[in-house]
Amino acid sequence: MIKHALNVTREADFAAWYQAVISEADLAEESGVRGCMIMRPWGYGIWERIQRLLDDRIKGVGYDNAYFPLFIPLSYFEKEAEHVDGFAKEMAVVTHHRLVGDGKGGLTPDPEAKLEEPLVVRPTSETVIGTAFSRWVQSWRDLPVQVNQWANVVRWEMRTRMFLRTAEFLWQEAHAAYASAEQAREQTMVGLEVYRSFAEDVAAMPVIAGEKPENERFPGAVATFSIEAMMQDGKALQAGTSHFLGTNFASAQNIRFQNANGEFELANTISWGMSTRMIGGIIMVHGDDDGLRVPPRLAPWQVVIVPMLRDSDEDAALLDYCEGLKAELVKQSAFGEPVRVLLDTRAAKAANKRWGWVKKGAPVVIEVGGRDMAGGNVSMIRRDRLYREDGKLDSAILAKGDFVAQAAGLLEEIQTALHSQARAKLDANIVRGVDSFDALKAHFEGSGKYPGWVEVQWAKPTGEELDKAVERIKALKLTFRNVPLDAAPADGTCMFTGRPAVERILVARAY
Repeated sequence: MIKHALNVTREADFAAWYQAVISEADLAEESGVRGCMIMRPWGYGIWERIQRLLDDRIKGVGYDNAYFPLFIPLSYFEKEAEHVDGFAKEMAVVTHHRLVGDGKGGLTPDPEAKLEEPLVVRPTSETVIGTAFSRWVQSWRDLPVQVNQWANVVRWEMRTRMFLRTAEFLWQEAHAAYASAEQAREQTMVGLEVYRSFAEDVAAMPVIAGEKPENERFPGAVATFSIEAMMQDGKALQAGTSHFLGTNFASAQNIRFQNANGEFELANTISWGMSTRMIGGIIMVHGDDDGLRVPPRLAPWQVVIVPMLRDSDEDAALLDYCEGLKAELVKQSAFGEPVRVLLDTRAAKAANKRWGWVKKGAPVVIEVGGRDMAGGNVSMIRRDRLYREDGKLDSAILAKGDFVAQAAGLLEEIQTALHSQARAKLDANIVRGVDSFDALKAHFEGSGKYPGWVEVQWAKPTGEELDKAVERIKALKLTFRNVPLDAAPADGTCMFTGRPAVERILVARAY
């Protein structure tokens, strides 16, 4: 029987396991404000890696970074009715700019400091960026405009869970305006591909890219596309979205330009965003019963060296040996970057430090004791495969030079292994061939704890017909996820309408 590092397993209680990973891996903690979290250095370090690598990809498709205000006048939202309706219940609003004493030792908003117009704390930036675009765009020569910002947003969620659904979260939001709908649609798909390739190649997270159904569109969008990832409990996580907004926001925000013929037209706009929710996905896709497993491309430290210090005369020589190992490792290159190495010299027991890094998910942990130093060796643990078949810790002893030579290749091997494991789970847990609502219901009620996803044929209903379909699956705690871009052609009947299907759509429980 393996004694794991966490006190709860995924099988016993997945939700409790998720919270345990966040705590034991030092990713985040409660802040004292409901729904808001403090991201600790390891958790924020993963976000910094996401930022750095995703930012390169965003700039690579022609975007420049900018920054827009946290506070947005309420009137900006009121110009786009569908958009404000979509976010109204989640908006945090500032109404006063000063506090005064209440005469009882407390503070209260000063009645004399009421704002002339309420300010919404940014839930998303289409309205404020659209207003800026209306000033920046006058002629066809000013297009396209493509900007991205890294920022925090606030959505006053009623049910919160760290990283997955918080009142305040961090993200990037890309916004662009184009002369034609065709170009805007094309660039919407460019944004989606940035996310798909980032999830697969960097986060080692296999995803399904596709179009969201009408009821799941971003408020005010003509079309919304997403990448959907499968968590180990079989639920779906929307990990990134890209929206074709058509001229809806351009009309509301007056983003007009004079074309080459001297005629005025509305611009077509798009937006796309990915948030710290991605970290929640990484936890639930890659974590195990010993904690987090961070894909090497995202790990703040890829190799952690733990010297087995004993408060003896040997310690100085052991530290010199480890410093030499670190110096050799950082000269190596993995994924086009120098290997990131930490020498952990904290005054703590080596075993405690080792298990601390196991729980954090550092890809490779190296322990070095006196015998290792004497033999010119290191003792290595790979986080992607922690135990041998006999249940004992899989710790390999390697010559120092051999390990240094293999380090970059080892990290690339771990990256590939994590993706392969997750891909196998995704592929094995998408069920096809379910052709009636009764069969759909039976699958989700009788397939055990983690029923995965079901792909069904779909007539793409709208309006009242769609509403009825949504209500039927909602009763089973299901949602429509997306229509996979690479799905097989429809060849059957839609179980919700009885009409010939035109596409296939994924149905799942979701976060």
